[in-house]
Amino acid sequence: MNPDVQARLDRLKLTPIDGQALKKLVEAGLTWLRANQQMVNALNVFPVPDGDTGTNMVLTMQSAYNEIDHIGQRGIGQMAAAVSQGALMGARGNSGVILSQLWRGFARALHNHEILDGPALVHAFAEARDTAYKGVVRPVEGTILTVAKDAAAAAAQAIQETDDPCEILARVVIEADASVQRTPELLPVLKQAGVVDSGGKGLYFILEGMLRFVHGEPLDTPTATVQPLSAMNLENTMDSIEPGQDYEVVVDFVPREKLDLQKFYGELEKIGTSIQMGEGEGMYRMHIHVPTEKRYEPIDFVMSLGTITKIAMENLLAQMEGIDHKSSGARVELANVEPGKIAVVVVSPGAGISRVFASLGVAAIVEGGQTMNPSTKDILDAFENLPTDKVIILPNNKNIILAAQQAKDVTVKKVYVVPSCSIPQGLAAMMHLNPDGETEAVAAKMSKAIDDVTTIEVTTATRTVEIDGVSVEQGQVIALVNGKLAISAATVEEACLGALAHAHADDYELITLFHGEGLPTTETNRIVDVIRAAYPAQEIELQDGGQPHYQFIISIE
Repeated sequence: MNPDVQARLDRLKLTPIDGQALKKLVEAGLTWLRANQQMVNALNVFPVPDGDTGTNMVLTMQSAYNEIDHIGQRGIGQMAAAVSQGALMGARGNSGVILSQLWRGFARALHNHEILDGPALVHAFAEARDTAYKGVVRPVEGTILTVAKDAAAAAAQAIQETDDPCEILARVVIEADASVQRTPELLPVLKQAGVVDSGGKGLYFILEGMLRFVHGEPLDTPTATVQPLSAMNLENTMDSIEPGQDYEVVVDFVPREKLDLQKFYGELEKIGTSIQMGEGEGMYRMHIHVPTEKRYEPIDFVMSLGTITKIAMENLLAQMEGIDHKSSGARVELANVEPGKIAVVVVSPGAGISRVFASLGVAAIVEGGQTMNPSTKDILDAFENLPTDKVIILPNNKNIILAAQQAKDVTVKKVYVVPSCSIPQGLAAMMHLNPDGETEAVAAKMSKAIDDVTTIEVTTATRTVEIDGVSVEQGQVIALVNGKLAISAATVEEACLGALAHAHADDYELITLFHGEGLPTTETNRIVDVIRAAYPAQEIELQDGGQPHYQFIISIE
């Protein structure tokens, strides 16, 4: 071992684990999670553009670290409380919110502690587990909750043999890894999809990152594993482009010899970032972001290892500029809220949908949806300065409900969260807004209304999988009915018609279609004409939704 590393480890053993040591451990957990972010993202169960668990957990941990970055406190209790506060406000997606609850329990156990010893660490793991379970109305085993529970049990077992917190952490990491591998046996949908739980895997990486720091191991090289080609999700690598990531390079190749994955990743780390590897039918696909001057280096490197079959290169900066111009548009006119009146906050994924919500009287709109889950702070900021203490939140996405509930818990205002899981449900709820009514009664009517509408979501499959008896190939068009995979098809038209038949649309009166930003107008109008011909007795409405990723969001009432 490098003498400098050994000396640092020796000092760590002699130095109590105080607040500053915790700061380093949090940074290590964040760094290792970020290095393996794309691997966690690839563990989506459903083949749809999702909230990206890895990204949500990274952003949650980044918010936690930002809160402590410049704090000089030595007491571990004060530092843990700051970590908890940062995670709370930055929590995104269900896994991010649960992660913030784990930090909340961890901090509660260390209140007024100056240093972290073995018994305190065991107590902190147990309190983290209990707080996270209490924060979920219906806990599901085979998720991040199970991994947290097993980690706490491992800590409790370890204290019987050692009171060294670093040794206890090592035992916890081993058990967390084993717990993640068991998740498919506890949650059948994971077994169907052939993946482990993504949130649990993210928690494992955070804990493992801390242990790697203690052992002096590198934190910038991702775990050397290869995902199936069907699981590679390259669309969302555009979501957060760091400085120096000028070009995206994707290379398909057939290696001459068996790859040394650790060495392969190590060489790619010298060239760029956002590295992914996929494998299928004897062929590998390498993805990387690089600065302009290095855009040909990944190609030269891969060429030295085997035969290249395909190369794709994109200018990320030009694409991001295009996205920025595309997203700019006219401001929507929101309701003017008076003191004592009810204000409704909604989450909306597209400009057209936002305009519809605004026309129905919402007071604030938070941009978000699939692949862009807003944080607790984003939701809180939307209503905290409104001149009323009566607020109703419509999350309109199942992966945003927990963040909305967390925003409710950190404000003194009287807030109700109506658990809308889709845009049609949110719009149905808005039909029952009475700004002068009692908040609880209005929220109750809205909650009842969301069950009276059927939602269809049409998108492109991001991976090959079989779920609920529906076989899907990557690139096919799929349709979800009330959140459940129902149809796979060759075209958008076929998916829409199949989903409408599946939902028995002929038994309803109104079909409203919100078309996405990526669907050409001529194709949109053609498909709607086909639907009108297929359902002559129903009223058919077409709205410009402007949502990304989904060609159509359809409401049936």
